[in-house]
Order: sequence, then structure tokens, then C-alpha cells
Amino acid sequence: MKLTLSVIKADIGSIGGHIQPSRKVLDTVSSHVRDQGGQLLIDTYISYTGDDIAILSTHARGPGDEAVHRLCWEAFMAGTETAKAEGLYGAGQDLLKEAFSGNVRGMGPAVAELEFDERPNEPFLFFAADKTDPGAYNLPLYLAFADPMNTPGLMLSPSMAKGFRFVVMDVAHTEGDRVIELNAPEELYEIATLLRDTERYVVESVSSRESGEQAVSVSTSRLHNIAGKYTGKDDPVMLVRVQKTFPATGEVLAPYAIGPYVAGCMRGSHQMPLMPVPLNSGISYFDGPPVVSCAAFAMHDGKLTEAVDAFAHPFWDNVRNTVSEKAIGMRRQGFFGAAMLPMSELEYTGIMEKLKDLDERFVLRD
Repeated sequence: MKLTLSVIKADIGSIGGHIQPSRKVLDTVSSHVRDQGGQLLIDTYISYTGDDIAILSTHARGPGDEAVHRLCWEAFMAGTETAKAEGLYGAGQDLLKEAFSGNVRGMGPAVAELEFDERPNEPFLFFAADKTDPGAYNLPLYLAFADPMNTPGLMLSPSMAKGFRFVVMDVAHTEGDRVIELNAPEELYEIATLLRDTERYVVESVSSRESGEQAVSVSTSRLHNIAGKYTGKDDPVMLVRVQKTFPATGEVLAPYAIGPYVAGCMRGSHQMPLMPVPLNSGISYFDGPPVVSCAAFAMHDGKLTEAVDAFAHPFWDNVRNTVSEKAIGMRRQGFFGAAMLPMSELEYTGIMEKLKDLDERFVLRD
């Protein structure tokens, strides 16, 4: 029997601006999933990262299942009503459509799903990011699945020797899913050429070329492509199967020690370093910094173990200190140059109105 991992995440309201959801909102979402999901789901895990709530579930209904997606949508709608009653900021912010229409893709929430035949032991990682966009995962995935300097398993493990297939999506193409498949290691330079542009080209999935099994699923939706204006960053989620024919857990986690600069932070308009944080962490400095959490699980017959906090180890405290220094250093540059996103990303914000007004005031000097 094939099993499905589904994670659906949304910002439906938070305390004190963009900090974290309230306990009542979390309880509302959890209660709805528990009370209504008994016949649909095998197991669930509900958490938050920054101001976003994520519903991770296991089931046997396949990706994109209408009933599972409807359950999560209605749980977020119920949580939104609680957020409104509490006066939380941005209540229902990521629910961009009026009515459910089959599944939540293209409706605002971030979605990542994997379907597979469960291994005798099935370890996987659930990543959730806030105040950044899907391109934040590009570099970690490149290093974990294509670079032997980071992942010695590419040299040492016979089951990984054939490399991995990357599916990359052009998220600037709004008329449909425009994707390309590239193989590592043969097309390593081509993969790097695309992944360096994190605002346009995003890893959607990674699969083993040895077994054909999918290892990675990333949410790739861009909220401004749905709403036609800035509504917040896209706050992506990611599922990664690890060990055996896939990189080891440590190889997948190691790239996050870099704290790479990614899009996001205040008004989604800046470049700031990505900070790995403990589970259920809020947002603080400059509506950031961009954060990523990681819950590690084992699974048997679709039943989850307790979540292990992959970034709670003391090692990551030093990384967080380094990221904090990088963030403060970048903020000293204010609005100038590389500290803010390029104009192609800012075109969904109010800065375009200012530029339009200024353009009319330019004169051609004799």
C-alpha cells in the first residue's frame, strides 16, 4: 500500500504583528483536524514556524486528495474565525480564495506532498520556513543532493552513485507549471545556473536515479502570482526522505550552517541570512530574520513517532549567533543596493507607484 505525506501551511493570524499564532488559534486548528480527520488520516502533527501553522498528515489517499485538502482548508478557516475573534493581525492572510475548489494549490497555503511505498524504516525530515520564499531551499538541496564536498555519500554509497534528478520550476511563469528536469552530476553546471536565481527558478522535487523514488517535495507557489500584489512572503515547506538511497540526515542538515542570504524579512523586500531555529519558534528582529525549522520523524504503517527537533542541538546555537551578526551587518546597509530585493520582486509593492510619479517629473536637459 502506498502512503502519502502531506503538509499544508498557512498564515491565518498572529499576535503582535508577524510574531506567532495564538494558543487558541492553534487549538482550533488542531481540534478541527482531530475531530474531522478520523476517517481520512492515519496520523497528524501540527506545529508553527514564525506566524504560520502547518498541518502534517499521513494517509493512503494520494497527493492532491480533495478530502484531505478540504479538511486542512476548513481547519484554517475555523482558525481564522478564532483569530478574528481575538483581534490577531492578518487573520486569514494566506487564504486568498473565497471558496474551496478541489485542493488548496493556488489558493494561498503552501503545499508539499510525497507518495511512496514505505520502507521497513522510513526516516524523513519536515522543513518549514517563514519570512522567505521557496528559493531559500535551492542551495541546501543543491549541496545535499549534488555536491560531494557536502555529501560524501555521493562517493561512498553505491546506491547514490548514479546521482539525482532535479525538477526545477520557473515560478515566474503564471500561465501554468513550467518545469525542466536536470540530472546530477552530468548537468551540474546547468542546475547551478538556474538555482542561483532563487526568485525565478525553484527546486520542486528531487528523485533518486538509482531507484526512481522521490526524495524531496517543495512547495513552489508564489503568493503575489496568485493575488497580483504583495501579500507576504511565500513561507515554503519541504519534505525530505533520508538514508539508504538518499543522503543521510546530517548531509541534508549541514548546508543550513551557512546561513545563506535569502529573500524576505520586513515586508518581504530584503536580503537577509536564513536562520535555523527550534521547532515552534516565533519571529522577532526586523520581522525576521528568515527562519527555517526541521522536525525529524520515523514512520511505520503511516504512524509517526514523536518529532525530534533537528535544530535544537547546541551546535546550532553558534550558527544562530553567526546568522544574527550577518543580519545586523546587512541591516546597517538599510535600503541601499543588495540589502533590498531587485526591482522585479519589488514590483508587487507600493514602490512602483513612487517610481511612476517620479518618472513623470524627469526632464530631458538641453
